[in-house]
Amino acid sequence: MPTALTTLTEDEQLLRDSVYQFADREIRPLVREMDEHAKMPRHLIEQLFDLGVMAIEIPDAHGGGGGTFFHSVLAVEALSRVDPSVGVLVDVQNTLVVNAFLKWGSATLKNTYLPRLAKDTVGAYALSEAGSGSDAFALAARATERGDGFALNGRKLWITNGNEAGVFIVFANVKPEDGYRGITAFVVERDTPGFTVGKKEDKLGIRASSTCELIFEDCSVPRANVLGEVGKGYKVAIETLNEGRIGIGAQMLGLAQGALDHTIKYTKERKQFGSAIADFQGVQFQLARAATEIESARLLVYNAARLRDNGQPFLREAAMCKLHASEVAEHVASLAVNLFGGYGFVKDYPVEKLYRDAKIGQIYEGTSNLQLQTIARQILT
Repeated sequence: MPTALTTLTEDEQLLRDSVYQFADREIRPLVREMDEHAKMPRHLIEQLFDLGVMAIEIPDAHGGGGGTFFHSVLAVEALSRVDPSVGVLVDVQNTLVVNAFLKWGSATLKNTYLPRLAKDTVGAYALSEAGSGSDAFALAARATERGDGFALNGRKLWITNGNEAGVFIVFANVKPEDGYRGITAFVVERDTPGFTVGKKEDKLGIRASSTCELIFEDCSVPRANVLGEVGKGYKVAIETLNEGRIGIGAQMLGLAQGALDHTIKYTKERKQFGSAIADFQGVQFQLARAATEIESARLLVYNAARLRDNGQPFLREAAMCKLHASEVAEHVASLAVNLFGGYGFVKDYPVEKLYRDAKIGQIYEGTSNLQLQTIARQILT
């Protein structure tokens, strides 16, 4: 695979390559079945925990890998090259859930949940609602103080990992009259009374990744399960989502590389007019442009992740990498379908799935328009 090798240390390259080898060996045979049945088998999730990719940044003391954010990005890229559904499961676990605990969790919350997230518990991040998509803080979910805790009421939509998760970070408003200043983040266990995982969405793409509705009906959450501080949930969300966008950039990067991998192999095998279609200059030029776009996306993703790990501002770079990588993924996946011809339009071949998977990249964790708005504000300030 063409890579920006100069940006990787030997250990980083080894991590990415070893995760890809696992994905190629263990995940690829399951891709079509997972897509058709819209379900990820539990044994595969257990394998991901055993591999260590569900706890990359969790400290050694809590049973994790003690790695960096960049390591998480490399793992998401490698997995998504085979199946972006698996990539986003690992992405949400690391860049959203684990990072939120590491940055905002009390010592008690860290000691309680990080070992579980490292061992066998999937996490989910519940912010979106029916009326709060791009306007993320127009939350209808409410948290009412009750004794030494809160009662949560409301519904969440589009929650990734909802079907598999045992721990949820849930955002609700404690003081609606204060607007976004009342938003608070809570840690909610799956078996908490008053909490139900509702409808699982039937999606266009990344079908093996569950996307669910969450329902809260007088769901009691102890005060100790506030993540951060009461009224600081908006800050938890903003800072975590900025990191999450880099993870989605990595997912789309891996998807694009996977689509190009399939296409290069196919164009060398497919013959027309007595020659492999890879010998035609028109095809070569399209592949060359696709490879160049992917490399530009890779450098943007890697740069944003490096900035984050080095404690430098990365808001603009995170928006740029998500914007560009999602556009590249859609373009390269579309090109793959075109060059596969009729075979690209049927499920017997892998590229139609990647084409469907690519669309979500321009929608979740901030639409492309929101990324453009963020970039514009940054460059005009």
